[in-house]
Amino acid sequence: MKKNIGTIDRRLRALLTLVVFVLIYFKVLQGITAWVGSVFAFVLIITSLLQFCPLYIPFRITTIKK
Repeated sequence: MKKNIGTIDRRLRALLTLVVFVLIYFKVLQGITAWVGSVFAFVLIITSLLQFCPLYIPFRITTIKK
């Protein structure tokens, strides 16, 4: 796995994860929307921690500055 997520991308993913969980906590997102949001947030935080996004590969995207 070659890293393809840069610092800004990682921070945005972490921030978006936090926003989703806050919306769930305050019951803005409920039911199936909360479940989908949780899965989405989980994927974002995992890809952020691993610094690797498999969806970037086919498009040859990297957010790492060289």
